[in-house]
Amino acid sequence: MNLNMKYLILYVNDLEASLHFYRDLLGLPIKMQVDTYVEFETGATTLAVNTRKSVNELLDLGLTTDVPSASTFEIGFVTEDVPGTLDQLRQQGVRVVREPETKPWGQTVAYVTDPDGHFVEICTAIG
Repeated sequence: MNLNMKYLILYVNDLEASLHFYRDLLGLPIKMQVDTYVEFETGATTLAVNTRKSVNELLDLGLTTDVPSASTFEIGFVTEDVPGTLDQLRQQGVRVVREPETKPWGQTVAYVTDPDGHFVEICTAIG
């Protein structure tokens, strides 16, 4: 079996809040949008969002709309300037949950959350 990760879709409650976070605050260009489904250009793997309501209507996956926190995984974005990026996001009202820290393996990492509570890691490249 030869699998390649092509995209990751986040199920969100508020499309406009997610667009504001990923497009306006993180600066990710929109690659494609069809109704409530939006893909962002992020490199080799596409990040997409779709509303929980739309996914339920289209796919009947049984998603709930009252998820208190989606913090069951994280999305990682690599940058050369973690502190500077974090400062820019903080100034725009993004919730910072972990300040920059250099890990034993040499990588600097910090964490913010998106409007639905997904952890977003802002980090330097490993190695």
